[in-house]
Amino acid sequence: MKSKSLQLNNIVWKEGKHYVAQCLNIDISSFGNTRKKALSNLEEALELYFN
Repeated sequence: MKSKSLQLNNIVWKEGKHYVAQCLNIDISSFGNTRKKALSNLEEALELYFN
């Protein structure tokens, strides 16, 4: 079986004390205390969405 790849675009901004990461292709977002954590949480949310 051939592996498929999908390129998703995201944006991160600071809102109060947290960073918000949002996928621009799919209406999914997440947050974290740091930019890195927000992106990590978004990646996890996207994996759950696609599985």
